[in-house]
Amino acid sequence: MVVRVATVAFEGIEARPVDVQVQVSNGNIAFTVVGLGDKAVGESRERVRSALIAAGLAMPARRVTVNLAPADMPKEGSHYDLPIALAIMAAIGAIPSDALNGFTVLGELALDGSITPVAGCLPAAVAANARGHGLICPAECGPEAAWASAEIEIIAPRSLIQLANHFKGTQVLARPAPAVRAQGVAQPDLRDIKGQESAKRALEIAAAGGHHLLMNGPPGAGKSMLAARLPSILPPLNPRELLEVSMVHSVAGALAGGQLTDRRPYRAPHHSASMAALVGGGLHARPGEVSLAHHGVLFLDELPEFSMQTLDSLRQPIETGEVAISRANHRVTYPARFQLVAAMNPCRCGHATDPGYACKRQPNARCMAQYQARLSGPLLDRFDLAIEVPAVSAAELLLPPAAEGSAEVAARVERARAIQRQRFADLGLPHLPANSAAPAHVIETIAAPDPAGQKLIREAADRMRLTARGFHRVLKLARTLADLDATEQVTRIHIAEALSYRGQSSGAAEAA
Repeated sequence: MVVRVATVAFEGIEARPVDVQVQVSNGNIAFTVVGLGDKAVGESRERVRSALIAAGLAMPARRVTVNLAPADMPKEGSHYDLPIALAIMAAIGAIPSDALNGFTVLGELALDGSITPVAGCLPAAVAANARGHGLICPAECGPEAAWASAEIEIIAPRSLIQLANHFKGTQVLARPAPAVRAQGVAQPDLRDIKGQESAKRALEIAAAGGHHLLMNGPPGAGKSMLAARLPSILPPLNPRELLEVSMVHSVAGALAGGQLTDRRPYRAPHHSASMAALVGGGLHARPGEVSLAHHGVLFLDELPEFSMQTLDSLRQPIETGEVAISRANHRVTYPARFQLVAAMNPCRCGHATDPGYACKRQPNARCMAQYQARLSGPLLDRFDLAIEVPAVSAAELLLPPAAEGSAEVAARVERARAIQRQRFADLGLPHLPANSAAPAHVIETIAAPDPAGQKLIREAADRMRLTARGFHRVLKLARTLADLDATEQVTRIHIAEALSYRGQSSGAAEAA
């Protein structure tokens, strides 16, 4: 007789169905696992054997064959332990043979028979609910899986003995409740920033439209402080975004205690991060920082210090909103619609723009040019806003805290985002979160400037040599500026301000 138990294999954030088939037959005593599993799957034999012994059972003195179907799909991870163990228990009569019908099972076994948490319980619960299945998962993962649906049946035991008693009716396990992460420490507030009014304005614009922002300035000007306060003025995640973000973090094993939060992710990798760490990859094609920042902020400090190859790997995710990782035997796709915020010094010494400063190695202009040449033109073209952040004077540092903080700015950002959501819903595009995600044909319609604005952007496009991407990004930025002003028409004023954020071009000033 063959006992079947349903489980899943992960491809990105998708949970593909896998059928665990166990046969106990006559022949030489053996325990074989087949089905294209990795080393963790192969080692499950010893974990399952020890866990069954700890639960008062023993492996049958017969030939045990485990097949993970479909056999041509790669299987990775330790979450196959529990379905294999339960299938063997059903085969030897330790639990009713029909008890596992209609359940998807995943979990790792410890040698003492306890069930330890695994990554990916939320995507597994969503897939199980779509198939009309319940879910059996570790107790620590139950609060995470409970978010998939209020109707799905979830059994979250702490050990094999608890699960066996549940099936026998001697110990009934309650359905876990969804967990919400406590907010804990308050987010940094914009009120902490002294001076830098123009940079705060750019930060508000970036938050209102989801635009990418590049800050250039000397060390100590407050670039990192500004970036750290961007999440405090962004609107909370809506339910759809919350589910997408949580599924990525679940697959990465980054949901502590299965607790979800509506705060937007904020990721700030060190400049020594590799390409696999930033965009994803590695032996098992894990999600990278760009995917962990999905629907949130990715902050890259000291931008030119990242390797050129690593930075250029961001160009495709910025445009498409996803990362495709290809391997010899499979291809994985992770979502990666993030807001990129970057900071850099004007040169290696950082003071080339200071009044009266002279670089000891070479002229200031050449020092700046060599340092900034580490950034490719196509990458810089993807920043909607590029601003200078000057050093803060001692007089500004002695001023009292600003009267306006993150709460006031967040209210204006939310009003602008509400206008955008309503506009895109009326156009039949409710999936677009902000102006920055609008495709070219849509932005040409909703951000068509008035005649004076058309004349300005036509002249600026020629003088500044704007690419087609740069042209549409100016329109997106102007549309956001109009939304902040609560005006339907994009005017010359909005176009002029949007152009002023396209870098240090003398042609911009002449055209304006």
